[in-house]
Amino acid sequence: MTKQERAMNTRHALIRSAAQAFDQHGYTRAKLSAISAGAGVSSGALHFHFDTKAAMAAAVETEATRTLHAITRNIQRKSVSPLQTLIDTTHAIAEQLRWDVVTRAGFRLNCRPSHTDPDSGPRPDLRAQWHTYVTYTLTQAAQQHTTHPSLTPRQLTTTIVGATAGFEALARQNHQWLSHTTVTTLWQTLLPTLATPSHLPQLLPGGTHTPTHPSAPVAATTAAPEAAAPVVSLAAVPVPVPVPS
Repeated sequence: MTKQERAMNTRHALIRSAAQAFDQHGYTRAKLSAISAGAGVSSGALHFHFDTKAAMAAAVETEATRTLHAITRNIQRKSVSPLQTLIDTTHAIAEQLRWDVVTRAGFRLNCRPSHTDPDSGPRPDLRAQWHTYVTYTLTQAAQQHTTHPSLTPRQLTTTIVGATAGFEALARQNHQWLSHTTVTTLWQTLLPTLATPSHLPQLLPGGTHTPTHPSAPVAATTAAPEAAAPVVSLAAVPVPVPVPS
């Protein structure tokens, strides 16, 4: 292994350890000593890669943002229906937030920023990007006449963004809120209202991809309920408006 490869491995280990600390304790209470210990490196090695805790948080955010953007691009390439694209995207993002601590911690750091790293550049607003991505995809569906004509993309966006944001918030106490079953139930409830009768039978509320972790156990602490479009990702869609908290 080259020196550069070892350095990259150390950096990745520190980012994951930092994500675990931020996820478990929050940004303010996370300790650098615990992060370096979790990565199996010295305090000196940590400071070689990151000057401050804010820089570590920015790195976790950056990794999460890259992952979420890659998810949306990948699904857009495979889907031919805007509504099915949206269904598949919510499943994929929910699964990623549930099982990947870096994505989960980075998303929460982004939504509730308590750190500032002047060297990391401008920070994307992932909630606003999600809001605009949903609006864009539903507008595509409306233009293809696959959504009910009495409902506007704006109305549908409010419902879908509100539901998905609520699931993410509830999942902070119980990850089951981001389970495949929960997201499928959401779409089973919404699709008969938002899709046209002719398009509804073509849609799969459970998504078109097999979950990576279909039956892994989760410790319950809160009850939970049981022609191709152009490739576009969260990053590619302009964000004209902020999303209410």
